[in-house]
Amino acid sequence: MRLLLIRHGQTIDNVRGALGTVVPGPGLTDLGREQAQAVPAALAGERIDAIFVSTMTRTHETAAPLAAALGLEPVQLPGLREIDAGSLQGRSDDEAVKGYMGTIFQWWTDFGARIPGGENGTEFYERYDGALSAIAAQHSGTVAVFSHGAAIRTWASWSSRNLDAEFSRTHPLENTGVVTLEGSPADGWVTTHWQGTPLGGTELEDATAPDPTGEAVG
Repeated sequence: MRLLLIRHGQTIDNVRGALGTVVPGPGLTDLGREQAQAVPAALAGERIDAIFVSTMTRTHETAAPLAAALGLEPVQLPGLREIDAGSLQGRSDDEAVKGYMGTIFQWWTDFGARIPGGENGTEFYERYDGALSAIAAQHSGTVAVFSHGAAIRTWASWSSRNLDAEFSRTHPLENTGVVTLEGSPADGWVTTHWQGTPLGGTELEDATAPDPTGEAVG
């Protein structure tokens, strides 16, 4: 099958550089809505069988224009939500951002490392991989999955035979960027395309936003 893992459009947390992982969370900014409106045209060449969203408002709002264009009803899966920031929730300071992203990259060598008050690597991987495995059990074609920056970057890099930690660290995923994977839970996954820029084009980027879960990590 073919997975299109699409990051949601811009939210106020992205603008502020804040770690926002509480469900349902904020909706899209004006720019975020523009980004979402550009998705259907950008994916016009795809034969999409189904659309999936997380429990967070921003994925529902980002998926809505594509769902309307294709006449599909998005299916919500709780496992597709963002990696839980725990006690770092809402913070935008360097210490919090490094604690969050640093722990995520620590998972490459220690799945048991835990974001303070949040998830460890095993818990995240089990619920996110479980959601995608459930999707794969129902569909063999192309599906669009609207999810979140840290979650997509982490799962795709772990699960792809052709990616590693350094790739994930150095490749950003801006709002409505997309990672395309092919394969299955049984046979494994290969990333065939990593578009770090918005689906509607670079003119929809916000170069001034700190956006810690979407930026490359130094």
